[in-house]
Amino acid sequence: MNLITTTDALARFCEAAKAAPYVTVDTEFLRERTYWSKLCLIQMALPGKTGDAVLVDPLAEGLSLEPLYDLFRHEGTVKVFHAARQDLEIFWVEGKVFPSPLFDTQVAAMVCGFGEQVGYETLVKKIAKQPLDKTSRFTDWSQRPLSEAQLTYALADVTHLRVIYESLARQIETSGRQKWVAEELAVLTDPATYTVDPAEAWARVKTRTNSGKFLAIVRELARFREAYAQGRNIPRSRVFKDDALLELASTRPTTVEELGRSRLLLREARKGEIADGILAAVQAGLATKPDDMPKPDLSREQMQVNPALADLLRVLLKAKSESVGVAAKLIASAGDLDALAAGERDLPALHGWRAEVFGDDAMRLCRGEIALSAKGNDVTVVRL
Repeated sequence: MNLITTTDALARFCEAAKAAPYVTVDTEFLRERTYWSKLCLIQMALPGKTGDAVLVDPLAEGLSLEPLYDLFRHEGTVKVFHAARQDLEIFWVEGKVFPSPLFDTQVAAMVCGFGEQVGYETLVKKIAKQPLDKTSRFTDWSQRPLSEAQLTYALADVTHLRVIYESLARQIETSGRQKWVAEELAVLTDPATYTVDPAEAWARVKTRTNSGKFLAIVRELARFREAYAQGRNIPRSRVFKDDALLELASTRPTTVEELGRSRLLLREARKGEIADGILAAVQAGLATKPDDMPKPDLSREQMQVNPALADLLRVLLKAKSESVGVAAKLIASAGDLDALAAGERDLPALHGWRAEVFGDDAMRLCRGEIALSAKGNDVTVVRL
């Protein structure tokens, strides 16, 4: 089994990959103890049943990933991943590079009618017609040496991927849905997808309180937690969890003594830098002027949904999704349909390939320009 542990060996493989039409790529990483994923192993394979397949040990002393990043920039070779989001985040954070051109078999499978977020194991069984041993899935990939079972498991994630890629690529070319795939991949290769702004971290904290003062304190606490976790590369839950954050926003401690009365705050957070940061955040929240306080998005709660129109949109969506062989919820969610029926127009379903498949006719239905007709088990669109 070819385990690469030197920069020279990695460079030789990457140069060979530049002459190939594609290379399949996967990673193994850990994230339980860090804010950013810790890259532990990289798997790559070249085309053909007997094509070269290698494992790269990024933890090997002195190994540089620059040859890999150079391959990622090489436009002549397609870089094939499955469910690439977490892999791409690692390479963007560590190397400030996105693989280009990129092909994600999970995205492609979605476009080809395999459903939402189809797993790799499912594609191996349905397309490669092979079993897949997942017994090493939850092992600690940072430990060295890696076992033979771990290496065999890791390599299977890129060898079967070759068959899956070739099959899906042919289907997409035949169906002419390259544009659909490109639109979905554009999100994956946007740096904003992987950028967490501490100032916006509060929006992910779930709370039922709409008080501006309360939300201002939540915002400042979440800002401090995110910045602290990023700076020290630790999970945000190791600073303090959401339930403790909401408790602090309610009790509003101003001294270390008051902070010590918290029921939910971790012991380590009651002193030192974290305690100082919490108290400063509470003070900043309390000092926020009314005009600067965050305001929750209540638009969905205040929508006046036309229930009859919403039902018609559901029928239309079902008919359209069946006609193109794509899961309905990939085109529009139930919430999107209600929003459409309430008059909202800034929705993903009304843009790009989703508009071609469903959104354009959905708007015509809302404007009364079309009707729906049932014939047997089929629903057809009738222009008025």
